[in-house]
Amino acid sequence: MGMPVNRPFAIDPTGTPPAGDALAVGGSVADTEIYPILERVAAAGGRLEDGEAARLLESADLVALGRAAHAVRMRLHPRKTVTFVIDRNINYTNICVAGCAFCAFHRAPGAGDGWVITREELRRKIEETYAAGGSQILMQGGLNPDLTLEWHEELLRWLRGEFPGLHIHAYSPPEIAFLSKRSGRAVDEVLRRLAAAGLNSIPGGGAEILTDRVRARLSPGKVGAGRWIEVMRAAHRLGLRTTATMMYGLIETVAERVEHLRRLRDLQGETGGFTAFINWPFQPRGGGHKERFSGAFDYLRMTAVARLYLDNIPNIQASWVTQGEKIAQLSLAMGVNDLGSLMLEENVVAAAGTHHDTTKSRLRALALEMGYELRQRDFYYRPWRQRARPAE
Repeated sequence: MGMPVNRPFAIDPTGTPPAGDALAVGGSVADTEIYPILERVAAAGGRLEDGEAARLLESADLVALGRAAHAVRMRLHPRKTVTFVIDRNINYTNICVAGCAFCAFHRAPGAGDGWVITREELRRKIEETYAAGGSQILMQGGLNPDLTLEWHEELLRWLRGEFPGLHIHAYSPPEIAFLSKRSGRAVDEVLRRLAAAGLNSIPGGGAEILTDRVRARLSPGKVGAGRWIEVMRAAHRLGLRTTATMMYGLIETVAERVEHLRRLRDLQGETGGFTAFINWPFQPRGGGHKERFSGAFDYLRMTAVARLYLDNIPNIQASWVTQGEKIAQLSLAMGVNDLGSLMLEENVVAAAGTHHDTTKSRLRALALEMGYELRQRDFYYRPWRQRARPAE
């Protein structure tokens, strides 16, 4: 695949035309400098180095980035298909002691509007998920000091007994580390006990940016970057597959974004346990665009660079929940091969004031307009077949 030597166009999301040959969007690297990098990685399958990734994250040539990322995507997934899953994002509690500066969802212990989900409510949500053709739940919650490891084990056993075929994708690394600390048990033991009770896989939540400087500023009550990686390593070694995520657009530098990607790629090279990578920009409280540090252009650029850099993580998911359908559709030309979850419920992003929803027919239309067939999958990216029904 040859890269053009002329700049196809520059995009300025504010609508202001670029002055002369200046980059239109936050970058200082001339577009022609990135073409040899993209040529080597996209055409020859070379590995993207950290300095090269930083350069790409400073480029405004979204077309060249997208073309290269799409070439890598088609090498990994040559069929003209786009996958998705139907699940429900269920929060079991909004009570949390982490105190993350960016979270609009959590409530402190003792708050009048704090809650813990009831079994009746959980049953209703799962039955609705099955009725909609769903196959799994994504279950996460705050770091609630009143919920013991035994409470979580009992919840998982109840779920497994009531819904034997349900895939339970639950408990992000900060939750696992919190249970380890509160119970006085090693992370390995906590994971083994949760898996024995019914846990199938672990979401990549709570990653934000995997550098300790950023985490100390924004989420001091959560685990550090190294501990997040340790939990994921332990899960992978026990045979639990996981996803990997990234939330950016806060206070991180370009180099720290690259460091985040490097930690993920290094662990994947060691364990092979990540099934997919999902990234999204910070959603400011209230959703006001004046507050937004990172918009659609940066999202598409970050997505393309992630596809180029994370050469050993097979799948890249779109984030229509934060970006909306049309930007998610554009991401299908930027290295994305999966439209993520239909997500029958989402609370954390919504609490920040960002609301997007979709349907299976609309996802299918988005895929078809880009020349793809939409196919439903399970967590492991296998073709989905409805097997289990809720217990009578």
